[in-house]
Amino acid sequence: MPPGTKLIDFRCSSCDESFQLKSQMHRFGRRVLDSAWSVMAPAVKESRAPGFFFLQYLPDAWRVSRLFIVPGHFITPQVVEKRKELSPTARRAGYIGCYVLLGNIPEEVRIPVVDAPVIHAPSEVRDRWRRFAFVKRRAAEGRGWIGDVLACVERLGKREFTLGDVYDFEKELRERHPRNLNVQPKIRQQLQVLRKHGIIEFLGRGRYRLR
Repeated sequence: MPPGTKLIDFRCSSCDESFQLKSQMHRFGRRVLDSAWSVMAPAVKESRAPGFFFLQYLPDAWRVSRLFIVPGHFITPQVVEKRKELSPTARRAGYIGCYVLLGNIPEEVRIPVVDAPVIHAPSEVRDRWRRFAFVKRRAAEGRGWIGDVLACVERLGKREFTLGDVYDFEKELRERHPRNLNVQPKIRQQLQVLRKHGIIEFLGRGRYRLR
């Protein structure tokens, strides 16, 4: 995109997906510094947030060491955090930025492109993207719930799990979605969505397997 374009660094002319690039020398942590809150917040609310290229590089070798993609439909209110206003003595006094909470985004939707020395095949990258393309058709709140429940499943650290295991995250999910007063039914609903789209498998009697 032209220099000075807000929020977006790249746009694909074939599918019209937009992306923002975050690049640094060290490994990405749980929070990644991002752009102005006044620009990002309405984009997230209106389900038009860009996807992200997260690029780690070796400057001395002029080499990309890691590159992964997060689709824009997983940039939800639950993964964007407002920063404090900069102090009056700061060079950009009054500026309010934001963070992308990478730690709240499921590993499964962080699509690897480069894990040096491995360069993943384009077909593999596209297949990983298509696997979660269904999320884009959902409203912002639904996107957030799918991402949050999948992240909770991943945090269990085991391939097979029970409905009760996911219920253990009820308090955390209630804090992230304070307007929803029926968290357990919402958890079951999201597990059904993930099952329908082949992300998890139902084994019977409240037992599931992450595929």
